[in-house]
Amino acid sequence: MHEAKRRQGVVYIPSMAMLRRSTIACGETKKHFFILSKKNQKVKKGSRSIRTTKKPSAQVEELVDFPSFSPAVQKENELLLREGRKIVEALGKMFAPFCEVLLHDLTTVDHSVMVIESPLSGRQVGDAITQMGLARVKDPSFPDVVQNYANIFPDGRPVKSTSIGLRSSEGKYIAAICLNFDISLFSAMQRVLNQFVAVDAVVAPVHETLRAQSSDDIREVIEAFAARRNMQPQNLSSIQRREVISDLTSAGLLLLRGAVPVVASVLGISRASVYQALKELNSVKLAKEAP
Repeated sequence: MHEAKRRQGVVYIPSMAMLRRSTIACGETKKHFFILSKKNQKVKKGSRSIRTTKKPSAQVEELVDFPSFSPAVQKENELLLREGRKIVEALGKMFAPFCEVLLHDLTTVDHSVMVIESPLSGRQVGDAITQMGLARVKDPSFPDVVQNYANIFPDGRPVKSTSIGLRSSEGKYIAAICLNFDISLFSAMQRVLNQFVAVDAVVAPVHETLRAQSSDDIREVIEAFAARRNMQPQNLSSIQRREVISDLTSAGLLLLRGAVPVVASVLGISRASVYQALKELNSVKLAKEAP
């Protein structure tokens, strides 16, 4: 079986950690094959054979077939990667130090990491492709953008990730831009902020707006009182005027400097009438408080 596979241009690779790129002549066509199999197998690279201690396993875990590129296609791929590098470097500097940004060259899965900014995952240039990158290479119908999905760094920190595939003019995936945003710090900050802005479920004895009281508040109270009765402030009866003056007293607005002239002006009465109403209200209050 091994010989048959070799004639088809298949290379056995000992393990994922030893994944390497190999080129095999297949008639008039050259192809790159990557097979992930068990350890201690025979490795064929070009015209050289390396014999290991065990025979090749009959079980092949995974095969990724990369056709070679014509000079024109290769030039387009290089242009795509060059432009992708600009984007990754700019995004990396924009969101540092909280976001890891990578450019993957999907034509070289064994060392796909071409650019990495803020390497929060501990990876470096030349590292191999991830599971999502490999899935994108294998499946042309894989989504172009996988956005805001949950991920995790090797040390356990939670991550919000986005993966963007870049296709050539032929529709083939050539590169991928990946953003991995470390949300661990912001999650902690969110908990602190939630605690900081929390308020007790206590109803205050009065409604407070932390705005300095002024004559405008007196006008608003009187006008709202009259509006609820479909009247103008000047048309209120003496009983109604006494009632609204009582509301102003309860709100403490008549303690403001110049409050009485404002009340008199809005109600269309004299200051003496306002003082008389206050005197009558005070007498009623004293009568209620008397034993």
